[in-house]
Amino acid sequence: MNFDYSEEQQLLADSVRRFLQDKYQFEARKKIIAGEGWSPQVWATFAEMGLTGLPLPAEYGGFGGGAVDLMGVMEAFGEALVVEPYLATVMAARLVARGGSEAQKKAILPAVAEGRMKLAFAHDEKQRAVLGAPAADKLVVAVKGKLSLVDPGKAKMKPFRTLDNMLAADVSIAGAPSEPLSGGREAIDEVIDFATALICAEAVGAMKFACDTTLEYLKTRKQFGVPIGTFQALQHRMVDMFIAYEQAKSMACLACSKVDQGEDPAERARAVSMAKIKIADSARHVSQEAVQLHGGMGMSEELKVSHAFRRLTVLARQFGDADHHLARLASL
Repeated sequence: MNFDYSEEQQLLADSVRRFLQDKYQFEARKKIIAGEGWSPQVWATFAEMGLTGLPLPAEYGGFGGGAVDLMGVMEAFGEALVVEPYLATVMAARLVARGGSEAQKKAILPAVAEGRMKLAFAHDEKQRAVLGAPAADKLVVAVKGKLSLVDPGKAKMKPFRTLDNMLAADVSIAGAPSEPLSGGREAIDEVIDFATALICAEAVGAMKFACDTTLEYLKTRKQFGVPIGTFQALQHRMVDMFIAYEQAKSMACLACSKVDQGEDPAERARAVSMAKIKIADSARHVSQEAVQLHGGMGMSEELKVSHAFRRLTVLARQFGDADHHLARLASL
């Protein structure tokens, strides 16, 4: 299987990476987190670059892109540790595109593509901790396999920040008016697999940053008058980190390609679960090694590597940890 990006996909990923390196540096990110938790200016730029419309149908202002088209974008988001609710909006928008009425699609999808509307998907029926909910203009809610649209202003919401500084809220929709969407369990499973494949790509980006910044630190930090990167034991650990990163990237590519093929739900589920198992293992290994090789300062708030550690810790568990996906894989 060819895991190389097409020219268009590579150009888009490079453009996103350049923007984030220029306008979303670590200090700028800290200011966003200290404020609203997301940046309207950054979101507007995402829309101008076509990111908010990329996975939406062309007839509603989108570009009809799939998971593979978004891989490079999500990797760049992972490197920069982006906190804007992009994936939450994409998940909910795909469910509207798949199960909304024509009126609902026309009201919501063009607004999402143009960056005028953000969405969130409340899918965990046991505990409704909803990523992106405090910034959402509409909620897509799953209750017993049935989907509906809910106005966040009509729901009870208790906002909080996750371990990795993402916006989230505990949401109760009891008594809130809703509009039904079609699609049901099949649509929910498809969009969760789609999102799981994309967070695998995001984790790959965060792992790349962790590897790169750790390598740079080993080249510059000196002990006994020489860079610690000259110590063979540390070189071996660094190589193991890069191997884990490359293996994770291959599995993420496979998962995204299987999600896009969409022919066999069981085959899609197997590829996604296998990728998530590997990603969880690699995320743990790379993030822990990055912190340890930085020494005690690796857990400092002042170093981006500590924030990458948190993001990788969360991504390893989002949409199911390794144990969940091992059980799922065994049942297929």
